[in-house]
Amino acid sequence: MIDFSQALQDKIDIITENWIEAVRGDEEIGTAKQLTYDSVRDSLPIVLQAIVTMLSESEESDFRALIQESLDHGGVRAQQGYDAEEIAREYRLLRRVIFDALEPELLKGSAAEVNRAYRLIDAALDEAIADCFKTYTLARFQELEDLQNQLQLTNQELSRLLRASQENISHLAHELKTPLTSIIGYSQLFLRQLNNPRVKDSAPNLAHIDKVLNNGRLLLRLINDTLEISRYDTGGIKLQLSVTNVRSAIGTVVEIIEPLAKAKNLEIGLECDPVLDEVMTDYLRLQQIITNLVSNAIRYTQAGTITIKTELLPDQHWSICITDTGIGIASEDCDRIFQPFFRANNSLGSVIPDSTGLGLAIVARLVNLLQGKIELVSEVGVGTSFTVIFPLELDGV
Repeated sequence: MIDFSQALQDKIDIITENWIEAVRGDEEIGTAKQLTYDSVRDSLPIVLQAIVTMLSESEESDFRALIQESLDHGGVRAQQGYDAEEIAREYRLLRRVIFDALEPELLKGSAAEVNRAYRLIDAALDEAIADCFKTYTLARFQELEDLQNQLQLTNQELSRLLRASQENISHLAHELKTPLTSIIGYSQLFLRQLNNPRVKDSAPNLAHIDKVLNNGRLLLRLINDTLEISRYDTGGIKLQLSVTNVRSAIGTVVEIIEPLAKAKNLEIGLECDPVLDEVMTDYLRLQQIITNLVSNAIRYTQAGTITIKTELLPDQHWSICITDTGIGIASEDCDRIFQPFFRANNSLGSVIPDSTGLGLAIVARLVNLLQGKIELVSEVGVGTSFTVIFPLELDGV
């Protein structure tokens, strides 16, 4: 008689290794590529131990308590940015890896033993994924609630924008319309399905929640960017000057933003002048400028590299240059690229969907606040270069 319980117990480590390799190599589970080994591993050994318990003759019925320990798996995956389809695919890969590992024992077992092993392993995985989706849904609901609270907190500041120019209000209303319409539509669809227990935790239903959250995040970013423009235009931004190591500031930005580049297989290159280790500037505003410019470069680049270069210039100035190999900007758009809500078309004649049209407008205002100037060189189909020139010391500050 084959002891599948002991066989699985002996192979937990190799199953875990093979599963992690399969998940990180699967093109349809893109989120896993941005996570560490331990983050992907998460609570898998607990799930495998539960299956071992189920396969044990003496403890076949007592598996629910162990499966319960994996309930937080869905919450972890929600925090890591997984979507519902990626979680479901992880479990399909786990099933394949388990049976591949147990193949030698399965070939030796009787028909009854093999049938029992398949039945119990499938039951355990079904239970695990059901629990996983349950906590994943709860985590998404919590994120949705947090997002709603953030939107409510910005409402008071948003009301002040009504005193802005009619043109900006018109632009803002137009930009808010699309994500709001999507949020309302998917929310209504979700509420209609909520009372149907057969679809309550289904992957399509969870995908609807993801779309609500994605559009909510876009809406919140649009609002925050608009408020940043408003604060500058009303003199509400005050500089906090300090001695800054430029390379360190850039390194922090690159560390945060590099996953976005890796997701598109883009390389980020640094060429930092070592002399620029004690520059008087506003550290956070400098990082904001760099972040917006590099994010913009990644957004409009499909292949190649993003280069960040700093240089000490004559006459007590220094520069930072962000160059990409992206789609470029048409000459007729170069004069308008720093205007709020303006978005240049891509090579197919449409705008990039996740762009708010405010990032470069914020950059232009912050550069001016830091007594700098910005230069733009671009060629359609070749790439774009933004060069920002700052004084080593600010006048009258």
